Amino acid sequence: MEKQDMIRYSVIPEKNPREIVLLRGSGCRWRRCRFCDYHLDFSTDEEANFQLNKLQLDKVTGKFGRLEVINSGSFTDLDSRTIDAVRKTCLRCGIDHVHFECHWQDREAIDELRRRFAALGITVKLKIGVETFDALFRESYLVKGMGDAQAPEIARFFDECCLLFGLPGQNRSSMEEDIRTGLEFFERVCVNIMEENSAPIKPDPAVIAVFAEEILPRYEQNPRVDILMNNTDFGVGGVRLD
Repeated sequence: MEKQDMIRYSVIPEKNPREIVLLRGSGCRWRRCRFCDYHLDFSTDEEANFQLNKLQLDKVTGKFGRLEVINSGSFTDLDSRTIDAVRKTCLRCGIDHVHFECHWQDREAIDELRRRFAALGITVKLKIGVETFDALFRESYLVKGMGDAQAPEIARFFDECCLLFGLPGQNRSSMEEDIRTGLEFFERVCVNIMEENSAPIKPDPAVIAVFAEEILPRYEQNPRVDILMNNTDFGVGGVRLD
């Protein structure tokens, strides 16, 4: 499925300022999470993917020296020419930190990615969508595909984590515990608020209200916590209006 109308380049000026690109690859290989249809942004046409991705990478200026690369899955789902284009973009723009995302099942590929960029003087940061550190809830309800992995083990591979709030069954205590755990073991935490999509699990407005009223005020100014009340708050995704 091609989504040419999505906004794929943006600038995040606050909290770890960086540029961000939403690239396209072959799509998440797990594709079983009951809350996610992000994997629909994919194409099996490698040449078309590369051309689309190069167009976005050409927009990068290096103004902050940091670049975040996201796609509907893991960095391993991006074609080799796109990964090479990311490296060249970092060198062209003087970027010394690049952030990628990765599914737990692809963690063994991380060391090689780090080495390839480190050889050019570029530090790689890896982000994982944990959603919650409650492994039973994560696997039996969300079907995340991480087994019983706990924060210390996950942090051996990943620098940053994403949490997903606004789900049926969550409450103030569980959300606060997830944020505390994330901050204890990871450099950065990104909180995503659930938005309805085509997946089976739907957001719970009551849980979202609890987050907005009781938890958001405590963390919205924390420089280590990104909070996306809408999934386009980083400026990418959605539908282009122009």
